[in-house]
Amino acid sequence: MTTENNPRAILDWEHPTPPTNLIFDDGEPLESNRHRIAMNVLIRSLQQAWADRNDFFTGGNMFIYYSSAQVRNQDFRGPDFFAVLNVDGTNSRQGWVVWEENGRYPDVIVELMSPSTAKIDKTVKKDLYEQTFHTSDYFVYDPFDPTSLQGWHLDHNQQYQSLTPNERSWLWCQKLGLWLGTYEGTIDRETAVWLRFYDVAGNLVLLPDEAAAAQAEIAITQAEAAAAKAARLAARLRELGEDPDIL
Repeated sequence: MTTENNPRAILDWEHPTPPTNLIFDDGEPLESNRHRIAMNVLIRSLQQAWADRNDFFTGGNMFIYYSSAQVRNQDFRGPDFFAVLNVDGTNSRQGWVVWEENGRYPDVIVELMSPSTAKIDKTVKKDLYEQTFHTSDYFVYDPFDPTSLQGWHLDHNQQYQSLTPNERSWLWCQKLGLWLGTYEGTIDRETAVWLRFYDVAGNLVLLPDEAAAAQAEIAITQAEAAAAKAARLAARLRELGEDPDIL
């Protein structure tokens, strides 16, 4: 008997509840150690840049659940880097569950490609982030190929348009107000051409340890300048017949 002929059946029906047994770790490692470092570089540098803010969340290699009907690993593995703006960044999260986040999807996504994932990253995932997530800015980069950076921005028709690089081959991330570009250096004992953030003025967005080292260098420079100034003053006092040690 159909529900139309059975009013009680309509009363007894309940809306499906979201699943409570979501999987947040598939046990699969990242493509390489360089991919792991590259992911952490983006996460840590954005956190450092916005250290005084709690209105965003950034993560990587985490599942994003966007349908309560999803089963384990149904569609895709979580983005290598993503950022969501205007949310409570102090909440502890094992993954990003859209229906627990007031329907919010990532505003920015970066996928770190490899030869085995590049096609999917630039087709299947790109279509998903454009058509379902409506993610404003999407980028792909292979940490082993410095020329591989590509990006797209969602236009007013909710369609991705390719981003045009500047004279440094950087791409503008409108949502973050930052450039994405390459940077050659050694991080976590591995030398490579990394994907890094740059501010609007073109300054490299530092990692926490880089920022600490820069502050230490500034402190040393200031101390040396103060010591030099004191030495010049002492020399001048001696020229005037004064003993600076007893003043």
